[in-house]
Amino acid sequence: MLQGLNEDLALPLLLRRPAIKEGARIRDSLRGRRVLVTGAGGSIGSELCLQIAMSSPAALVLVDHSELNLHEISTTLDGSQLSFSRMAALADVRDIIAMQSLFRQVMPEIVFHAAALKHVPLLENDHNLIEAVRTNVGGTKAVADLCCAAGADMVLISTDKAVNPSSGMGLTKRVAEIYVQALASRHSSVRLAQVRFGNVLGSSGSVVPLFRRQIAQGGPVTVTHPDMTRYLMTIKEAVTLTLEAANLNHHADGYGSYVLDMGRPVKIIDLARQLIEQSGLRPEIDIAIEIIGVRPGEKLVEELVYNWETVEVTPVAAVLRLISCFDPGRMAPEIDLLLGMAELRDTTGVKKGLTRIVPEYQGEVIF
Repeated sequence: MLQGLNEDLALPLLLRRPAIKEGARIRDSLRGRRVLVTGAGGSIGSELCLQIAMSSPAALVLVDHSELNLHEISTTLDGSQLSFSRMAALADVRDIIAMQSLFRQVMPEIVFHAAALKHVPLLENDHNLIEAVRTNVGGTKAVADLCCAAGADMVLISTDKAVNPSSGMGLTKRVAEIYVQALASRHSSVRLAQVRFGNVLGSSGSVVPLFRRQIAQGGPVTVTHPDMTRYLMTIKEAVTLTLEAANLNHHADGYGSYVLDMGRPVKIIDLARQLIEQSGLRPEIDIAIEIIGVRPGEKLVEELVYNWETVEVTPVAAVLRLISCFDPGRMAPEIDLLLGMAELRDTTGVKKGLTRIVPEYQGEVIF
């Protein structure tokens, strides 16, 4: 049996939530279908590929712009005993010509769009903010447009940082959400969906690998703020529930917006203490904990739902459907203008465009 690239981190802080297991519904909805995953070599993308591979797809297409990441997930799948058509495609989702060619070649029936720039502080400078717009907005637009043209289902992987965003990363992911919702209103025959969730333990950008490295080096373990909290879930849990949401949307009509029930948020300083104790050491005695200050773009507390979104239960206990009164239709021209400004590398135009589309922005990158 295939194992995930990131091991489950059985942290006591998370044990209050029942274990989430892969279900027959997922396998039934993916069996015999041609599936394409963007960002296939990333933390979420690679776990998506592993779980999808277990569901007997007709074909699985792995798309990533990183040769190393693509090689790693492809090699992992090569070592399995599973038999299905597979292709590893080097491509940047921002490259419309390459993506068009790929869609014509493989004719996907369902696309999981996990490709994104996601490291919050890194995307706070002007140069990288434009790159975030080009990837997180432009790449999503390219993939979503191709799905509609091909009649393929699409699932956008979103983030809690898109809710009342305080960062460039959150801003661009919120715009991506709006674009997919606006597109769905014009293409009711295609099933488009988004799944929003918080931090995943063990990903390349999570604090767990950082804390473990710091503990191995003798400390200190660095925490940005004593009151910093985050919604946390293991990668396997998040991906399993994302596939459950995709299955729900497969049996629905049109557009579906979903949020994962991630339990109560966890204090990052408690997570640091727990990891130190798991290493057989004593917090503040054997390993110091140092408060270093909130980084650019970060919020102390993240949110999963806007105040204009209504949460409804679904047949899957930890997957909730979002019903929104937000009208995205008027934003489509603004998003096209934003992408034009990004291609011109017009920083001022990009910032003005982002705040017109997402007026609830709470951060400082615009200034």
